[in-house]
Amino acid sequence: MLSTLIRRNKPRSEMSFMEHLDDLRISLIRVVTVFAIGMVTALIFYRETPALLNMPLEWAKHPETSPLSFAFGQPGEGLVNMGELKEFTFMGVWKVLMYAGFGVGVALASPVFLYETARFVGPALTDREKSGLVPFCGAALILFLMGAALAFYWLSPMSIQIWQHFAEGMKMEVTWQASDYYAFVVMMCLLTGLTFQFPLALIVLMWLELVRPMTLLKSWRGMLVGIMLLVALITPIAEPISLLVMTGVLFSFYLAAVAVGTVIVRRKRVARGDKPNPEDDDLPDDDEDDKNDDDSRTKPRKPVTPSDSSPAPAKPKSTPPPAEGDLSSLD
Repeated sequence: MLSTLIRRNKPRSEMSFMEHLDDLRISLIRVVTVFAIGMVTALIFYRETPALLNMPLEWAKHPETSPLSFAFGQPGEGLVNMGELKEFTFMGVWKVLMYAGFGVGVALASPVFLYETARFVGPALTDREKSGLVPFCGAALILFLMGAALAFYWLSPMSIQIWQHFAEGMKMEVTWQASDYYAFVVMMCLLTGLTFQFPLALIVLMWLELVRPMTLLKSWRGMLVGIMLLVALITPIAEPISLLVMTGVLFSFYLAAVAVGTVIVRRKRVARGDKPNPEDDDLPDDDEDDKNDDDSRTKPRKPVTPSDSSPAPAKPKSTPPPAEGDLSSLD
């Protein structure tokens, strides 16, 4: 069993259906194993992991220590003078450990998940498609890390400052609960990282020819509104600065995805022998145009002569023979 988890004994192209199912089970076990290793590691280093997740809170309290200090405003007195995070229940402490372990586990297991997914769908792809599989997985990992880093370094500290600003404006003293804070930071990073996979999803849809690049480009207004709604749902407080920045980034990814998808679809169709642009499929072929032109031409008619146009002479009516002794017929 251990040797099967470490290496495969048969190429995927030679596997039967049941062997493919067993191979899928092995791939899932590998991903779950790496995820569990990450969680256990976070539990072992339970002192260092919360210190890492506390960094957005420290940057919100002391913006000058942040790498993006120019993007933050001045914190209020309540935030600066806030002490350590508090937890009021035993299960709350356990939640803190679970959130920290979940974040580390997902960070370690995401590259393995992409690798196993690529290996599983690899036999169904051509050599040309396989050559683009590694860059695709690399781009997916890079975009996920970019989204998570954006949430960790900028969105989370800024949201904390805004929350505290509203609380002080309403004369409220906020007690920050540790489990709520860690859940906020972890989920913020994961959701933003997954949102950055949006352009890759569009490229896959165009590559499968489920949607045309020109159709996506013509729907840019609806896409812009959808992106704004998605950003408003992800960010805890959809304040104007983060809303505009996130919307601008995702809309730029959308335009880049349409451009890349156009090139990929065109190369795929040319290699298959089809017309380069999918929109050309709606146009009739040249042979059909020639056939329609031939059918639309009227056949030459036989010239009409006056004799043909004049009505035929009527036949004389037959009269009964004259009676005997009738001399009128002699005239």
